[in-house]
Amino acid sequence: MLEKTFDPAAAEPRLYARWEASGAFAPKTDGAAEAYSIVIPPPNVTGSLHIGHALNNTLQDILARYHRMRGKAVLWLPGTDHAGIATQMVVERQLAAAGNVGRRDMGREAFVQKVWDWKAESGGTIVQQLRRLGASCDWSRERFTLDEGLNAAVRKVFVQLHQQGLIYRDKRLVNWDPQFQTAISDLEVEQREVEGAYWHFAYPLADGVTYEHPIAFDEEGNATEWETRDFIVVATTRPETMLGDTGVAVHPDDARYAGLVGKAVTLPIVGRRIPIVADDYADPTKGSGAVKITPAHDFNDFGVGKRAGLEALNILDSFGRILDFGALPSEDEADLALIDSLPQELRGLDRFAARKAIVARAEEEGWLREIEKTRHVVPHGDRSGVVIEPWLTDQWYVDAHTLAQPALKAVEQGDTVFEPKSYEKIYFEWLRNIEPWCISRQLWWGHRIPAWYDADGNIYVAETEAEAVAQAGGKALTQDEDVLDTWFSSALWPFSTMGWPEKTEDLARFYPTSDLVTAADIIFFWVARMVMMGLHFMDEVPFKRVIINGLVRDEKGQKMSKSKGNVIDPLVIIDELGADPLRFTMAILSGTRDIKLSRQRIEGYRNFGTKLWNAARFSQMNEALRVEGFDPSTVDQTINRWVRGELTKTERAVSEAIEGGRFDDAASALYRFVWNVFCDWYLELAKPVFQGSDEAAKAETRAMTAWTLDQTLKLLHPVMPFITEELWDELGKDGAAREEPMLIGAQWPALPDAFIDAGAEAEIGWLVDLVTDVRALRAEMNVPPGAKPPLTFVAPDGVTAERALRHRDLILTLARVSEAATAPTAPAGAVTFVSGGTAAALSLAGIIDLGAERVRLTKEVAAFDSDIGHVMKKLGNPNFVERAAPAVIDEQRAKLAEAEAGKARLEAALARLESL
Repeated sequence: MLEKTFDPAAAEPRLYARWEASGAFAPKTDGAAEAYSIVIPPPNVTGSLHIGHALNNTLQDILARYHRMRGKAVLWLPGTDHAGIATQMVVERQLAAAGNVGRRDMGREAFVQKVWDWKAESGGTIVQQLRRLGASCDWSRERFTLDEGLNAAVRKVFVQLHQQGLIYRDKRLVNWDPQFQTAISDLEVEQREVEGAYWHFAYPLADGVTYEHPIAFDEEGNATEWETRDFIVVATTRPETMLGDTGVAVHPDDARYAGLVGKAVTLPIVGRRIPIVADDYADPTKGSGAVKITPAHDFNDFGVGKRAGLEALNILDSFGRILDFGALPSEDEADLALIDSLPQELRGLDRFAARKAIVARAEEEGWLREIEKTRHVVPHGDRSGVVIEPWLTDQWYVDAHTLAQPALKAVEQGDTVFEPKSYEKIYFEWLRNIEPWCISRQLWWGHRIPAWYDADGNIYVAETEAEAVAQAGGKALTQDEDVLDTWFSSALWPFSTMGWPEKTEDLARFYPTSDLVTAADIIFFWVARMVMMGLHFMDEVPFKRVIINGLVRDEKGQKMSKSKGNVIDPLVIIDELGADPLRFTMAILSGTRDIKLSRQRIEGYRNFGTKLWNAARFSQMNEALRVEGFDPSTVDQTINRWVRGELTKTERAVSEAIEGGRFDDAASALYRFVWNVFCDWYLELAKPVFQGSDEAAKAETRAMTAWTLDQTLKLLHPVMPFITEELWDELGKDGAAREEPMLIGAQWPALPDAFIDAGAEAEIGWLVDLVTDVRALRAEMNVPPGAKPPLTFVAPDGVTAERALRHRDLILTLARVSEAATAPTAPAGAVTFVSGGTAAALSLAGIIDLGAERVRLTKEVAAFDSDIGHVMKKLGNPNFVERAAPAVIDEQRAKLAEAEAGKARLEAALARLESL
């Protein structure tokens, strides 16, 4: 006999260990089985399971379990990413906390070994946590982005792309992290809004040039007064960068400065002569309309500099300090001259100290015209927390534009599709405007770049040092110190994890993969790059479909953060409530871009699991055991034919939804069937049969109950694997043996259309609607629970009369009425209503206090009126609508709709009272 409750803390580890030990996670070896494959988006090896992982991996597991039950050879390939900066940071902090020497003191080889030691001891945390979620990955194939096999793939890709001219070395701007001393990707940059200022500086025009600047305007915007100026005003949030200015830009159509284009200014402090150029980047409506151009320290300025032929002068060292002779990027004459042009008191100053000094000097010398306080966005390193500096440096790049063209075509022609399709726009916009991809990082942990240098600076790219030395004619070489961006190795993930460049069985069988489930924020960083690399090296897209999941927010629609205290930790939820409720919640909420999650929702779906468990116990207690050879197509009882049809429709809905990546629709269909159809109605309708004297009906209904429960467990298993597997195991101990001892290996239900019985559906549907309507009416009219008023069918047709007679006992029990009679007219003192097209009447005279009910209903209608007025006042206030968050407005609209519906319901009840 089942225990009273399901204990997830005890059952989940036991069940998972059993699944894993059985080999159920590995793909079928049957060569005839259709292949289905997913590669896991590799979490950082430093990571811990967060709510985004819980969502993403739940959806992947639903797909894997579903297709496995459909008889396919399913490979869900797991692994982790070496996470260059994150992992190096963890180990460096550990060394610092222990009082040990830093990585530069240790040397590269010793430090990298320390990181490998940390990875062996602590790097598998998230893998174990994924098991707790129920992830049915094939752990025997687990990969790591620094595995030797993947390392070989990375080297081969780098060398081939270099040979094809698609990887090259160039001096360009990068996001530079002065703390970690490395370039970082856009994904590792966090844009933070901070208090700041625009400093307005007057740059003097060179060569004695003056111009007339408008200072007053009429109503139509025409200039009416001018002043003669020998300067041009620019504004900046980073005064320290002016030391590297090489131009001033104005818009080509800005009449104020038309005569100045081609002229020059003299850069204050430095004395450098720099040209005034015309470029669309300058916005005439912002500030003075003129902008200083520092190509080596601003991404937009870099573009202006390229178009205008301006020099790019790097005036910062790698630590964000003004250049000094002790921190030269090189020893050439240009660098020496640049430093020599900088004021001695500024050399070597930190950028922010230099900012203060430059502003003070501008004020002192009179070219500071205004300080405009503002809040603006400043890029920070997401891990270091320091302000990121756009910095001009030599790096390795991929010609992403060339690789992007086939990737664009692949999605345009449908070789890979996005679900929802709207996300293709993000993919297309990024690829059509793609910039060269900086792939080098100034770190030690990662794939070291397979490039070597001789004493003259010549570069030799090869898969091994021996090959590079051979290319160099035996000269002594030094390998590049840098490692590759982690996204480079991750871009190869779908095929490198399957053994490429070797021609493995897995590669032949499972590439291209079937689905990729991931988040929108890495469509361009990872998804697009996988498509580029897959097409280039495999001549096929890496996946046929990309399913984009939403962002999990709190119940108010706010982003979760530790500082807000609104983070929901999936591991805490699993500890306290079990994995199944969390998984079901993730699935049923997955249909929106912003998923509003609350603990209460998860607790509600724990109750859903409890409902199923109790239904199984009820079935056991009523001896509903599996019968050998039971054929559901032969059932005769109306309720059994009805539930068979409802189950068949549910199977269709769940299958179609999962196939279509609509996990919310699948979960909703399951919820409706399990809670409303099976538990609330079928078992209630079956109860009188179990307690009756018709042995044939009893035997059929018991067998049907057991069979339906089996099929229900199969349908629910991909979403709630633990409780369904436990019930499968426990219920299988009684009755006939099942075809499969473990649910994870069971066949997905194959139910024919003939199982849908229109007659049974109409009859039981009529009964369910009738009972539901009577119950609702009782609640509206405040009928005491113990009261059993008579029910009358008013002038029913023959079909209704037959149904009323046939199901009289069920109507009396379920609707809590004393009679279910028929009559040509409604009795006096009865409230009439229509159910299923049939007029009916519930006799309430003498059962309820009509006067008290009128007072109660009138008061409740007034309360709804008050609520409606309050909400409409808010929504009618333009200030509220403009300033409130969209989620708040949606909440108010939902409240209004709910109040209006409640009011309408009560007004209908009042109208019924008037008829008594």
